[in-house]
Formats: sequence, C-alpha cells, structure tokens
Amino acid sequence: MDFLYTYETLKLEFPLAEPEDARFVILGVPFDGTTSFKPGARFGPTLIRHATLNLESYVLDYDVDIAELPIADIGDVAVVAGDPRKTADRVRETVEELKRANPSVIPILLGGEHSQTLGAVEALKPKSYVVFDAHLDLRESYEDNPYNHACVARRIAELGVKEAMFGIRSGTREEVAYAEESGIQWVHARDYSFDAFVELVKPLPEPVYISIDIDAFDLSLVPSTGTPEAGGLRFWDVVEAVEWLVENKRIAGFDIMEVAGSELGDVTALTAAKLLFHFIGAMGRL
Repeated sequence: MDFLYTYETLKLEFPLAEPEDARFVILGVPFDGTTSFKPGARFGPTLIRHATLNLESYVLDYDVDIAELPIADIGDVAVVAGDPRKTADRVRETVEELKRANPSVIPILLGGEHSQTLGAVEALKPKSYVVFDAHLDLRESYEDNPYNHACVARRIAELGVKEAMFGIRSGTREEVAYAEESGIQWVHARDYSFDAFVELVKPLPEPVYISIDIDAFDLSLVPSTGTPEAGGLRFWDVVEAVEWLVENKRIAGFDIMEVAGSELGDVTALTAAKLLFHFIGAMGRL
C-alpha cells in the first residue's frame, strides 16, 4: 500500500506486516527545522531503527517476542524543509490514511522534532495527551513561529485535548500561568513518583495519546537531544508509567521524539529503541 508523503529508509529488521494488517505502524519524521540548541533530530528515526539491531526482539519483562506481532514500518515522512506546519500537515494526512486503511492500528511516530506530534494528534483526535518532557512547550510562539517545538503542547491544548505532563523542569512564568488557567496538570521531575502519575492520569478521558520527548530522561541516558536538561527521570520510571497507561487506558497513538545525534549506536537512540520495544511488548501481551 502506498502512503502520502513517505519514502523508503532504514526499517526494522524482523519480518514486517503490511500496514492494513498491522496492529502497530511505525512512521519516522526526520524533521528538525526549528531546533533551537543542538541540531540532529532529523537523524532520529534512522538512529532509533539502527539501535534496535542491538536489542533482542524478545522482551524479557513481558514474555513477548515483538517479532511475532503484526508490526509495519512505512518509512519516513518526506518533510518540508524548514516548515513545521506543512510537515505536520503531511504527518496528519499520512496518519489519517493509515487509519482509513486500518481503523484499529496504533501509529508510532519516531522523531524528529516534538513539533511534529501535533500532526498525529490532529489525525487521531485523542481525548487526552500524556507527555513526558523536560519542557512545558506551552509558548504561544517562539522565534516568531507558533509551530516551533516549544509550542507543541499549547497547540494541542487549543484542540480541546486534556493534558498531563511529567518530568517537567523547564518553562517560563507565562507558560506556568497558561497551564494554570487552562487546567493543564504537570509534575516537576523532582516531585515525580508513580503514585503522583496515577493520581493525575486516572481521571483522564480516553483514548490517550502518549508522547515521549526523550529529554524527559536523565541527561546521562540521553545526551544527544535538541534541548538537553539535567535532572530528569529514570528509564524505569517512564516504563512503569507507560505500562499503567497500556493496561488501564485505550491508546490512540505513541511517539518518541527529539532523538538526535550523528553516530550510529548513540546512547540516546539506544534508550529510545529500548523504550519502543517495551511499549510494543506491553501492548502485545494484552
């Protein structure tokens, strides 16, 4: 099946299903047109896919071999260089096409800048958005662009989607005020606990879109990301939270964004690949 705006690239190595038959479809978004500190997120999808070569497809935690699950990988979006809105439109249209072909599919975005999560959310229309991120991303505009990576959570909130954020440790006074006025709940990385997570997400309406900005993690796990921040979450903190969501909420989609770097085997991509396998494995055991 041909999809709008996608092209061939490195794909997962194990046997893949056709998109119309798959439970999970992977889509890369190699865009970093508004990166404001460290470039390289355009290489994120390739780096994550390559890092999966280092991993066993058998996820020990769940007794699930994800190579036996119906997974498709349709390649990467052909981005519009320097234009996050037009690229997000391509993401939206491609995800819409995926859902038309296979209404039960779970799209998985690999990125790439966090700005591109907007396109997937617009297509999937979740009721709630649960994000792990170092930053609030609630700016009205940044560098004169309302579709900058620093604005993605604001654009999603404006769609009427409920939001809960975890791992936060950076933002502006204006963003904090907007969150309070809009009922957006967030937990600072210093205050994060599993109990605090469950308390916030339990009442959220379904379906839920899960977004992982890789900079949510402790910097030692993710040195190659666009806007790194010290003091982040542990790997197992995020895995435990994702497990709870998978077991207790209907999931609309999932992404891992802001993976950057220039070397194959980068530790950031290895962290992202491991998380990808845990998400699919956790879903696959249900």
